[in-house]
Amino acid sequence: MIRVLIADDHNLVRQALAQMLKTESDMTVVDQAANAEQAVERCKLLAPDVVLMDIHMPHGREGIEATRQIAEHCPRAKVIMLTMERQDEYLFEAIQAGANGYLLKNANSGELLDAIRAVASGEATLNPAMARSVLEEFRRLTERESQESPYERLTEREKDILSLLSRGATNHEIAEQLGISEKTVRNRLSVIFDKLHINNRTQAALYALKRGLSPPQQKD
Repeated sequence: MIRVLIADDHNLVRQALAQMLKTESDMTVVDQAANAEQAVERCKLLAPDVVLMDIHMPHGREGIEATRQIAEHCPRAKVIMLTMERQDEYLFEAIQAGANGYLLKNANSGELLDAIRAVASGEATLNPAMARSVLEEFRRLTERESQESPYERLTEREKDILSLLSRGATNHEIAEQLGISEKTVRNRLSVIFDKLHINNRTQAALYALKRGLSPPQQKD
């Protein structure tokens, strides 16, 4: 039995999805969530197999942040993003956040049911119209990575964080210096470690120093 959590801020959408899944003998709706916070909390509590997640909820693209948290705290749950948006930006953000599937809300019931079964069995699923965008982006990134050093793959903000880290700054100090949250610093550090193929802050600081990026400040 595939246990499904539905997360959408529109009650009519949630009810329609729940009614559709109710007719499937191999699926059951364990709960519904009206916002991203509820989705994460209920995912932790109920451990669903699949989460149907709307990207746009009351405070913007909350669904993407909720997906990121679910991937971190409920790694066994598979997330399918449901959206009206065809923009590649949303698609790539969703994939980077940990989504296992991405469907437009105009998909027919058969496509949605197939997607639920696919991700529940460990596969990934995309709206056919957007699959080409993913392949093109993958090809572009592959070509870029073959030409760039790991350091060149860092964004300017990530380079700033790496520079401050090499001076011995804590996450709190980095956050204050750059005007961002500590959570953002932690997330960006994980990305930096991944891009540079390193495992911890010490290795990151050594990497920065070897590049002459930013020597430690001398104490008086």
